[in-house]
Amino acid sequence: MAKPAATIRDVARVAGLSVASISRVLNGHNHVHPDTRKKVLDAMNALGYVPNAAARSLSTAKSHAIGVVLPDLHGEFFSELIRGMDKAASERGYLLLLSTMHADSVLAGQAMGAMRGRVDGLIVMAPQLAAGDLARTLPASLPAVLVNSPEDAGHHNLRIDNRGGVMLMVRHLLANGRKNIVHLSGLLDNLDAMERAQAFRDALATLAPELPVRILEGDFSDESGERLVQKLLAEGMEFDAIFAANDMMALGALQALRTVGVRVPAQVAVAGFDDVPLARYLGLSTMRVDIAGIGERAVARLVDELEGISTTPAVERLTPALIARATTAS
Repeated sequence: MAKPAATIRDVARVAGLSVASISRVLNGHNHVHPDTRKKVLDAMNALGYVPNAAARSLSTAKSHAIGVVLPDLHGEFFSELIRGMDKAASERGYLLLLSTMHADSVLAGQAMGAMRGRVDGLIVMAPQLAAGDLARTLPASLPAVLVNSPEDAGHHNLRIDNRGGVMLMVRHLLANGRKNIVHLSGLLDNLDAMERAQAFRDALATLAPELPVRILEGDFSDESGERLVQKLLAEGMEFDAIFAANDMMALGALQALRTVGVRVPAQVAVAGFDDVPLARYLGLSTMRVDIAGIGERAVARLVDELEGISTTPAVERLTPALIARATTAS
């Protein structure tokens, strides 16, 4: 006999709250304490609760929709990622439903919870969530594929080989005679930013241990790249190369250098990471990540699981390629 569907009273019991409190969370009431909201979402996930009868009926049938939860939708990286997902989903007969979490575990829980009953499975990119928060947030009732997220043995995870990519770029800069390389990192609570910063330290320790390790923290935006280089210039710090953790910060660095007449690459080389379309047009040296390809592959892995062509969950590490353009040429 099928297990009876959980009710709002079951959620209230497990969360230790009143039915009215549960209702306020479900209805998106603004005046709900984050701790209360988290208790409700955790209880819903534990019980596999679907908020209403219509959604419950949907959860028993195929919707042919995939929920995609990303940290943000702004910028070329996410545009390329979604483009790849949309292409693969269309080819397999699925639609995409998009949401964002803005690096907030409570918002992540809300976004994923809102997908329950509407989608057949999830693709989640959560580089700023701790592994424990991610595990608690993922709905147990939905198959999921992770992208650039903390490793979870129960889910397939597509990861960029940040260490290998950084090693290639540092080797390239050193081969072009650079001796004072500054790394502009993303926010260091971000998985990719942490991995790339650590890989930069390790690359210099391996390839040029006599050189100083200098890392400045940005936030992956072009504005932060421009601001950090302006700071370097104002402080009179010597540097002959900027290696940014993504292309947008590298493009901001380029703007700061060119504004004050610093010649690139004659005086300072500039490199990024990702190879977004804009980097190609502006001649930026970078590490090429097949961003759209990651999106396509994530959809393929999820649809295979949904359609019973499942593979054992594993971590796939995707190796970026060095693209040397005008900003690092000798």
